[in-house]
Amino acid sequence: MRTAWADGPEFVTQCPIRPGGSYTYRFTINGQEGTLWWHAHSSWLRATVYGALIIYPKQGSSYPFPKPSREAPIILGEWWNANPIDVVNEATRTGAAPNISDAYTINGQPGDLYNCSSQDTVIIPVSPGETNLYRVINAGMNTELFVSIAGHPMTVVAADASYTKPFTTPVLMLGPGQTTDILVTMNQPAGRYYIAARAYVSAQGLTFDNTTTTAILEYKFAGCSAQPMLPLLPAFNDTFAATAFAAGIRSPTQVKLPDPVDEDLFFTVGLGLLDCKIGRTCGGPNGTRFAASMNNASFVLPSTLSILQAYRSGVPGVFTDDFPRAPPMQFDYTGANVPRELWQPVRGTKGLKLKYGSVVQIVLQGTNIVVGENHPIHLHGYDFYILAEGFGNFDPATDKARFNMVDPPLRNTVAVPVNGWAVIRFKADNPGVWLMHCHLDVHITWGLAMVLIVEDGVGDLETLEPPPADLPAC
Repeated sequence: MRTAWADGPEFVTQCPIRPGGSYTYRFTINGQEGTLWWHAHSSWLRATVYGALIIYPKQGSSYPFPKPSREAPIILGEWWNANPIDVVNEATRTGAAPNISDAYTINGQPGDLYNCSSQDTVIIPVSPGETNLYRVINAGMNTELFVSIAGHPMTVVAADASYTKPFTTPVLMLGPGQTTDILVTMNQPAGRYYIAARAYVSAQGLTFDNTTTTAILEYKFAGCSAQPMLPLLPAFNDTFAATAFAAGIRSPTQVKLPDPVDEDLFFTVGLGLLDCKIGRTCGGPNGTRFAASMNNASFVLPSTLSILQAYRSGVPGVFTDDFPRAPPMQFDYTGANVPRELWQPVRGTKGLKLKYGSVVQIVLQGTNIVVGENHPIHLHGYDFYILAEGFGNFDPATDKARFNMVDPPLRNTVAVPVNGWAVIRFKADNPGVWLMHCHLDVHITWGLAMVLIVEDGVGDLETLEPPPADLPAC
């Protein structure tokens, strides 16, 4: 709160830390506990620069469930056998989709099902009868992942550092950026059981990394020679399983939603294509370049000054604050034949200003331009309530009746269903410049992002703090 300088995304709240330089992120943890994570936010560096950020209950308080016997992080990653910066730079040069990853990882290791990696497979020791807390984080770059543990149901107790109504499930689905805390009881015969993760792929016809990463849940006295059991994971394209999991997540008690709504916004999210420069042929469909956008605006990062610095200092020419509150043109967003003139977004660095304390509701509407896909949309600086999700085009006349106004989940990343929509609501009480983007990094590279500029309120406690002395220079 009030320390947007510690948020991290390059050229949004700061300039990147230079080679050999340093910057100390200073912020106060207030009213949050649970599992978050930290990661680089410059180009594709977060492919390997990431880790868990765990906030424990205050001293003297405890979890809202029986204290687990032990805890462990389960951090899902994505691995290339090449330098990931080279991968994205090559894709940017050609306009094609970047090469897919070569492996997924759990706590940095691919596991038994890849060549030459089984000697380093992660082993998580357990004892019979105990109930353990596992903090699952999807730190992958471009892939939503199904996760399961052989022979062991999982009870979800938190998501994105907010507690949930406990519910038991055989499978999790996490988009990049999402976290899920689970309780698992060791009630099976002593042995070795795989924890496994593989892709959930909602877009039709796209190539993807179809490998499976594993770690081993190993009971005491099981013996290291026992062959682990594999869990049954959903099919790669099992949207029903992904939807059912998301629908199970609810706030633990009735919530007091911010109300009434001051800003009723409608953002389309999806892909697009840009014409190649004259005389060149690019690597996208029919010689074009891949792009992505929100409300037909394809986000371009500045290169000389961060947006927050420009906003704070009144420097012109770095960004504009004319991001549209609704799509420039209404159309059949999820239809099979979106007019070709709508496939080409407009590039720019656009933000949208919000008054301090305003209640903001955003319909995030997926589109079927190029291909429909599930988009994990992350908002920096805020948690938000997910009021509803659905498929097809959002219809306010009928879909508002589906809003969960009792116990909607509080999250920081929402997986907008493939060719569908989600509605989120929050109070704009954290001043600064906050990036909203798809957490599939290939999509943010193509421009699926925008910034919300939350103005200062009244008095010091509603005002952005001054920039720190060690803020990196451009």
